[in-house]
Amino acid sequence: MPSGFGSRTSPACARRDQSSSPERIATNILANRLERLVRGGMAERSEPSDAAGRNGYRLTEKGRSLLPVLRSIAEWGLAHIPGTEARMRPSL
Repeated sequence: MPSGFGSRTSPACARRDQSSSPERIATNILANRLERLVRGGMAERSEPSDAAGRNGYRLTEKGRSLLPVLRSIAEWGLAHIPGTEARMRPSL
């Protein structure tokens, strides 16, 4: 599996500041995962996406090439894992 996907987190780290993240991921964990995706060439930083000046990110060609695989995994989960629901749709 590519670096940047599916890392384990400790409960203590997961409790930090989840309120401002629509992904419901602690901001320190989200920042770490985004940095790993950038280092792996799957994402790149873009202009700040909001007035607060937070970094924006977008997929690179390498990252976009994974979209069909990720969609298939999501569809499989929706079909085969009870209680799974789609809450977010990717924007490109």
